[in-house]
Amino acid sequence: MSSTTNGQWYPPEWPDRIRALASGELTPATPRRAATVLLLRDAPPGASGGIAVHMLRRRASMAFAGGAYAYPGGSVDPRDEAPVAWAGPSRTEWALRMGVDPAAAQAIVCAAVRETYEESGVLLAGASAGTVVADTTGADWEADRAALIGHELSFAEFLGRRGLVLRSDLLGAWARWITPEFEPRRYDTWFFVAALPEGQRTLPQGPQAGSGPGETRIASTEADRALWIRPADAADGYDRGELLMMPPTIAMLRALQPYDTVAEALAAAPAQDLTPVLARAKIVNDRIVLSWPGHEEFTKDIAPDDGGPGDGAPDGPSGTPSPSGGAPA
Repeated sequence: MSSTTNGQWYPPEWPDRIRALASGELTPATPRRAATVLLLRDAPPGASGGIAVHMLRRRASMAFAGGAYAYPGGSVDPRDEAPVAWAGPSRTEWALRMGVDPAAAQAIVCAAVRETYEESGVLLAGASAGTVVADTTGADWEADRAALIGHELSFAEFLGRRGLVLRSDLLGAWARWITPEFEPRRYDTWFFVAALPEGQRTLPQGPQAGSGPGETRIASTEADRALWIRPADAADGYDRGELLMMPPTIAMLRALQPYDTVAEALAAAPAQDLTPVLARAKIVNDRIVLSWPGHEEFTKDIAPDDGGPGDGAPDGPSGTPSPSGGAPA
């Protein structure tokens, strides 16, 4: 098996699954709707410029993309369609932007806000249309977050019992990617950008848990590490093979690199193309050509006797970013 020169996530079983799909032996799974959020913050005063994005490293034991760096997010829960107090663009406006019906638009936006809270502790909601929760720490908040994660509490119930309004205006739709047809677990995922609300902070993961006052919780059972990192630094880590990422993850980082402030990135969201990106695989002279339309850097040409351009793990020694890859101090 040849080795990858970057951190592109590439399961070794993909060539066999691609050939099975081409021969009709594999029936594509129906993708589940999902949402993920790129939380952004500006560099603090006195630090070098730029923005930082919040990333999580998925536990190696995860069945899908184990060990890869990603953003807070997950599947849409059917209960995400339940009525909620809503601020910002209407469900109809979101539906037009996203190319879905209003009920689906609400469910996707709710999933984005809910999953961000479940996995990072950041809540894009407030007591009114013009406010946002300033602090989500405390035992009562943690109990509610655990109930959400355990599906004991719906997001609508959570917002209702706290008298909160979902702030859809704090989100900007950025991209849409669909998991390849040859993957057994498939997701139709909308990517959003959002600014870290003033006063809130992300919760630690894994070994970092308990590293600071009030930070004694592990935010997500699906992640073992969290960090704030500049998009350019994260992309450099990927290019060196030190950070494992799926194609949409690194594509989002590259798209954010031109922006110097969070405000600039959020202002650019309405112009982003939400045409779904879906990988294409074809067999040419018994070789597999795998491509993602519009993203030539991910194109792979796989020989018949080759397990693929990578083994699903980064070439770097630990998959951990170098000290220079961290967020602005």
